[in-house]
Amino acid sequence: MLSTLKNAWRIPDIRKRIIFTILMLLVIRLGSSVPVPYMDKNIIKQIFEMGQGGVLDFLDLMAGGTFSNFSIFALNIYPYITASIILQLLTIAIPRLEEIAKEGEEGRKKIAQWTKYGAVILATIQAIAMTRGFFHQAVRAEGFLQNTIVIISLIAGTSFLIWVGDLITDRGIGNGISLIIFVGIISRIPSEIIKSIRLVRVGALSPIKLIIFAIVALIIIAVVVALQEGERRIPVQYAKRVVGRKMYGGQSTHIPLKVSMSGVIPVIFSTSLLAFPQTIALFFKGQPSEWITKYLTVQGTVGIWVYSILNVLLIIFFTYFYTAIQFNTVEYAKNLQQYGGFIPGIRPGRPTSEYLNKVISRITFVGAISLALIASLPIILSHIFKLNVNFGGTAIIIVVGVALETVKQIESQMLMRHYKGFLK
Repeated sequence: MLSTLKNAWRIPDIRKRIIFTILMLLVIRLGSSVPVPYMDKNIIKQIFEMGQGGVLDFLDLMAGGTFSNFSIFALNIYPYITASIILQLLTIAIPRLEEIAKEGEEGRKKIAQWTKYGAVILATIQAIAMTRGFFHQAVRAEGFLQNTIVIISLIAGTSFLIWVGDLITDRGIGNGISLIIFVGIISRIPSEIIKSIRLVRVGALSPIKLIIFAIVALIIIAVVVALQEGERRIPVQYAKRVVGRKMYGGQSTHIPLKVSMSGVIPVIFSTSLLAFPQTIALFFKGQPSEWITKYLTVQGTVGIWVYSILNVLLIIFFTYFYTAIQFNTVEYAKNLQQYGGFIPGIRPGRPTSEYLNKVISRITFVGAISLALIASLPIILSHIFKLNVNFGGTAIIIVVGVALETVKQIESQMLMRHYKGFLK
């Protein structure tokens, strides 16, 4: 692996992409320390220390501590993800949007542009909710102009992250949006480990419980890797054709159907939607906020079970949803028939499409259930063992999934240049 990375570094194009990606992620981490003007950080710190920030604990972890620091990146990339979910669902519901999405590159550009507009609108709503609701005590702005500067700073931070994410995707290595979330989670892991060790030392946390949770985390990593790498290979045979004196076709190959075609997208989408009620809670004080915290968040005695069930259902839904978008069995069967290919024992055309749909439904079910369970299991274990670990499964899935996807992209760049890769 080290020799492969060394060879990759020697290739100018890949080296430039890796350096560009690292520099952009470094800029994001530096920006996470830039405070929003007219906000009292001491009061924000007190809110979190007093346990009033329960509804924000997960997003603070996923955003790399930008919530507790209340930096310009406090909203992170989640308004963009939520806008993307809404637009993709509307694309299926509204025929005109579906036509635009199928117009090729121009259609994709339009959808991407509308998604960014939607992200700005959602960021505005969340910025107002945070500054006028939950964190209103920390606002030191006087007058309309200063209050507007606070809100614009948060919106600008999200817009900057969207722009950097697009730059990483185009000029760097990996998916920019996923890498931004990845870096945010990674940046918080050391502090979470140190905090757990300190709790063990003072006797506030049982070492046995911590060891059990660490073993569960290792099992989750192994399962996520197995899901990402697992595939069902459908054999395909191409008919022989004689053209002049030459014979073409006759080759045997296979269709690789991934167990988890959608990767970590369902997990990211699910957590983004489930964070929405928490954002609404920021608008209110007193009973409405307490009701949402109790019944719709993991901090509530009832909410942890409601949240876990909704998390499982949403992950399963988005896994099937994204798989259907990525792999159209009807189009694939038509293309296979057009080029003279067929699955042994299955007639070309509609029977092939039905067979592929049957297979993909079964393996997607396995992938969806597995993702949902490993995302929810650490939440339930944290509640049972009284561990102060929020959404461990979700964080681990995202970190491992994004790392694997990025490594595969580097691997594909290496394979194009005939280097031996480190994925067997």
